[in-house]
Amino acid sequence: MVFTLNDGGKVHALNDVSLHIEKGQMVSVLGPSGCGKTTLLNIIAGFLSPTAGEVRLNGSKVTGPGADRGMVFQQGALFEWLSVEQNIAFGPKMAGVNSNDRETDVQRFLEMVGLSGFEKKPVYELSGGMQQRVALARCLANDPDVILMDEPLGALDALTREKMQGLVLKLWKETGKTIILITHSVEEALFLGERLVVMAPRPGRVEKEYTLPFAERGLLDSPREIKSGPDFVRTREEILSMIWGMEEEIMGTV
Repeated sequence: MVFTLNDGGKVHALNDVSLHIEKGQMVSVLGPSGCGKTTLLNIIAGFLSPTAGEVRLNGSKVTGPGADRGMVFQQGALFEWLSVEQNIAFGPKMAGVNSNDRETDVQRFLEMVGLSGFEKKPVYELSGGMQQRVALARCLANDPDVILMDEPLGALDALTREKMQGLVLKLWKETGKTIILITHSVEEALFLGERLVVMAPRPGRVEKEYTLPFAERGLLDSPREIKSGPDFVRTREEILSMIWGMEEEIMGTV
């Protein structure tokens, strides 16, 4: 992906990024600022067209946004003038799903994200963590094949963030959806990604990939126990050192 600037200059955002993601995988993407993580996600979403190469989903070329891909943003991007249930039902309503089926689905997703009883609440009355639960439920209500998450937990406090990480794992396992998660948190990327992609900058490219056991373990064991374990700590420090080295190169200190 090459961006052309107003002055005629060019920014080579991504180069030779090649990934094959299996159905039902949870993939986290990590790297220093400016490595093209969000650009890559926007290309997969169909918001941007790559200057070379292509994205295929289930064999079909991605040419723009589509209902087969759902996006969860860092801020919930909810309709603040609508209630919780109206936000969740919005996509199915636009797709022509009848009201009885919409109501059934809304209740199912509210229960799934732990918001039963809040359906009539205006979203502006909810905490940040609860708003992100609504955003997850709204995405699931559209039944996409792939869920794209761009720093969905980045604005939350530490305790809420860890609880939401557990919810993401629960939804991944219960729905069987393919999830691609962009994050700046090494700990979050390790905990949530059964596959972790580390990107390097200038231009953005895949530096290293990991296959990890922590997401599956997170469905059964306590997050604190997992994150303090020797395997987790060793891998976290290895990746932190790798990314820190990239950041120093960007800043010109090495």
